[in-house]
Amino acid sequence: MRATGAGNSMKITSATFAGSSTRVGQRPARRLPEFAFIGRSNVGKSSLINMLCRNGKLAMTSSTPGKTKLVNHFLINDSWYLVDLPGYGYAQMSQKGRDELKALIRDYIHNSQELVMLFVLVDSRHDIGKIDVDFLSELGENGIPCAIIFTKCDKQGPNVLKAQLARDEQILLRDWETLPPYFASSAQSGLGREEILDYIGKILNTLTQ
Repeated sequence: MRATGAGNSMKITSATFAGSSTRVGQRPARRLPEFAFIGRSNVGKSSLINMLCRNGKLAMTSSTPGKTKLVNHFLINDSWYLVDLPGYGYAQMSQKGRDELKALIRDYIHNSQELVMLFVLVDSRHDIGKIDVDFLSELGENGIPCAIIFTKCDKQGPNVLKAQLARDEQILLRDWETLPPYFASSAQSGLGREEILDYIGKILNTLTQ
């Protein structure tokens, strides 16, 4: 798997919590481009968000899966929102709780007209799971723009990581003719930060042209 090329990354100069919601209609009133982050519970989403913003206390991190149960908006550079979505696939939650979270996620993904990119986080230490493959396929079928961020890429050596990403690529190519953009990341080392922010910056530039 190739890493998406980097350029001069966008600088985040301000990141502030803008509000939580359970329905699209409850989002912050100010409408701006939204870049959302989602993944299986405990994939390292909050840690990645904090790394991107260089603010260790921005998104709530926890070793307990299923902690995020709201759609959280963070205003970045007073010009776009970073959106922290609840994790999916948390088995230890009641069926009712899982159904409510699924409805919350789908309401946002399908009904936010400001959503311009959904980043799906996948743990790089294991083969990509069926739940991730199915979720990505649903996004593709519904025309929802998405990219993949492989997390925790500092947890194995470069050769092992390369082989794992190659396996994931082959799994995804069963459903995708052309893969979405993808990035290797580590919240601990900062790997992928410049590439991800550069990608967001390029999308923002196209929106203003």
